[in-house]
Amino acid sequence: MSTFDYAVTDRPIGLTAPSGIDRAAHHRLDEAWLAAAWSHPTTRVFVVSGGQVLIDDTAEGGTEIVMTPAFEAPPTETHRYFLGTDADGVSYFALQKDSLPGRMDQPARPAGLREAGMLLGPRDAALMVHAVALENWQRLHRFCSRCGERTVIAAAGHIRRCPVCGAEHYPRTDPAVIMLVTDDRDRALLGRQVHWPEGRFSTLAGFVEPGESIEQSVAREVFEEAGITVGEVEYVASQPWPFPSSLMLGFMARATSAEIDVDGEEIEEARWFSREELTEAFESGEVLPPYGISIASHLIEMWYGKPLPKPGGVG
Repeated sequence: MSTFDYAVTDRPIGLTAPSGIDRAAHHRLDEAWLAAAWSHPTTRVFVVSGGQVLIDDTAEGGTEIVMTPAFEAPPTETHRYFLGTDADGVSYFALQKDSLPGRMDQPARPAGLREAGMLLGPRDAALMVHAVALENWQRLHRFCSRCGERTVIAAAGHIRRCPVCGAEHYPRTDPAVIMLVTDDRDRALLGRQVHWPEGRFSTLAGFVEPGESIEQSVAREVFEEAGITVGEVEYVASQPWPFPSSLMLGFMARATSAEIDVDGEEIEEARWFSREELTEAFESGEVLPPYGISIASHLIEMWYGKPLPKPGGVG
C-alpha cells in the first residue's frame, strides 16, 4: 500500500487538459486530403516562430491564438504542419516562419508557451504545444543522422526523410523525471538551479538515461543533485514540455536520508520545507514559486494541500 496520502489538486496540469482536437494522424500521408483540407474555407492557420505565436484577448475575457483562413496565411514552401481537426470538422495547420507576421494596428502580441499556456483555452494550448514541439524538432534535425545529407519534410511535418539513404526520422521526445521528495517528517525538498533568479525554488528534475527505468532515474537524479537517497517512488502524472523536446514524468518520492549535499553544478541550493515554513517564505517573498504552467506546481500543491500562496501575500 502506498505511503503517499496527498490530495489531488483541482487545478489541472498545464498543457494536459482535454482539447477536443483529433490529431488525425492517418491523414498525414494523404496528400490529396491535405490539399483539400488546406483549401477548405473553415480551415484555420497560425504562424509559429522561435517557440512563439501571436495571441490576442477576446471580447469574452479569454485569450486565443491569432488564426486566419488558409488563403490569408503567409506563403511557405514546405514548413506547413497539419495539427488535426476538431469535432466540427475544422482543420488546423501551423506554419513555421523566420518571424511572426506584423500586426501593428491590432493588440495581438507574441507569446511563448510559458506565458500563453496559462492564458489559452485547452484547444489552443494543445495546438500550440504541438506546433512548438514540431518547430523545435524541425529546426534541430535538418540533416540525416545516418549519412549527413539534408533531409526533406514529409507526413505534414511529422517525418523528415533522407533522399540519399532513405532513412526516415521522427520527432523525438526525451523522457525526463520531475519529483517532489518528502522525508519522514513530511517536509518537502525544493532546490534552486544555478541559472535561476535568487529565491526561485522548485522540485528536482532530470533526464532518463539509456538503460535506466524511470524509478531508477528518480533515485539517481535526487542523489546526484542533492545527496539525498530515496526509497518509495510513486508516479503521479505526465506533461508535454517542448523546451525543446521533453515529456515530464511526475513523481512523489520518499527520502531515506535527510542531509543535503548539493552538486553545485545543476543545483546551487536545496532546502527542506515544512508547510508552515514554505507559507512564510512565499508570503515574505524569500522564496519564489515555480512557474504556474509547470507540473512542479501540481506536485507541490498535492503535498501542500491547497493552491500555493503568491509572493507578498496570501492567495
